[in-house]
Amino acid sequence: MKRILFLLFAIGLGAGMTVMAGMSTSKIRKETRFLTDKMAYELNLTTQQYNDAYEINYDFIYSVRNIMDYVARGYEWAMDDYYEALDIRNDDLRWVLSDGQYRRFMGADYFYRPIYVTGGRWSLRVYINYPNRGLFYFGVPYHYHTYCGAHYRPHIHHTSYYRGRYNNFHHYSTPHRVRDQRVYHSYRRSDFGSVRIRPNSSVRPHNAPTRPGNSYRPETGPGSSSSNRRPTSGSSTGFSSSNRGSGKTSSSSRGSSSKRNDSSSYNRNNSSERNNSSSSSRRGSSSRSSSSRSDSGRSRSTRSNVSSGQTERRSSSGSARSNSTQSSSRSSERNSSGSRR
Repeated sequence: MKRILFLLFAIGLGAGMTVMAGMSTSKIRKETRFLTDKMAYELNLTTQQYNDAYEINYDFIYSVRNIMDYVARGYEWAMDDYYEALDIRNDDLRWVLSDGQYRRFMGADYFYRPIYVTGGRWSLRVYINYPNRGLFYFGVPYHYHTYCGAHYRPHIHHTSYYRGRYNNFHHYSTPHRVRDQRVYHSYRRSDFGSVRIRPNSSVRPHNAPTRPGNSYRPETGPGSSSSNRRPTSGSSTGFSSSNRGSGKTSSSSRGSSSKRNDSSSYNRNNSSERNNSSSSSRRGSSSRSSSSRSDSGRSRSTRSNVSSGQTERRSSSGSARSNSTQSSSRSSERNSSGSRR
C-alpha cells in the first residue's frame, strides 16, 4: 500500500512540474507578452522600447526553456546556464532603457530576476504582483506573431543588437551582471532556494542541452523576415491600451464589414440602377426610333399625298384649260359660220 501511495505521489509531482522544453511557441509568446506588458506599465516605456523589450524577453525565455527542468531537479550546471542567459538579457535591456528606468528595473526582482522555482515548479515572479493573467495594459507588440529570435546576441557575434539604437538619453554606465554581485548566493537562494542541489552536478554531461545561445537558432515560418522591420519611434503600433483597443478593433472590424456590406449593396443598387437606366434608355431610344420611323412614314405619306394632290390639281387645271380651248374653238366656228351666211 505504501508503495502504491509513493508511486501516485511521484506521478502527481511529475505531472505538476512545468517542463519548459514542452512549452509551445504560443505559450512562450504569452508569457513574454505578460512580462513585457507589466514592464511597460511600471517603467513607462515608449512604443519602440516596448517592442525591443518584447524581443529581449522572448529570446531569454526561449533560450532557457530546455534547461529549466534540470534547474528544478537541482543540477548546478543548469543554474549556471540560466544565469548566463539572464545576464545576456539584462545587459541587452541596459541599452534599451534609460538610466532611471534601468535602476527601477533592477529594484524590482520580478523584472530583474523574473523566474523562480518552488515546489518543483517554475514560474514568473510577475504573477505574484499581477495574479490576473488576463490583464494587459497594452496591445500586442507589432511583431508578436513573427519574431523568432533574429536579434538574439549569440547570432550577431555576441554583441548587443540594441546598442546604439537609443542615443537620446543616458544609459546605465556599466554592465550589472547577477553572477558578479556579492549577493549572488542570496539571489540564488531567493530564486531556487527550494531546489536541493545534486552533488557533483556542476559538470555538464555530454547528453545535456547545449548552453543557451550556442546552438540556438531562430524558428522559421511565414513572416519571420518581417521581424527586422521596425516601426518609427513615433508609431503606436501594438502599444494601444488593450481594454480600449480590443473594443475599437472589434467595432472597427464590424464597422468595416458593415461598410463593405453597404458598399456591396450600394454597388448592387447602382448596378441595378445602371441596368434599369440602360434598359430604359434602350426602351426610350427604341421608342424614339419607332416614333421617328412612324413620323418619317407619316411625313412620307404626307409628302406622297401632297404630291398626288398637286398632280391632281395639275391634271385638273390641264383638263380645264383643254375644255376652255375646246369651247373657244367651238365659239369661233359658230361665228365663222354665221358670217358666211
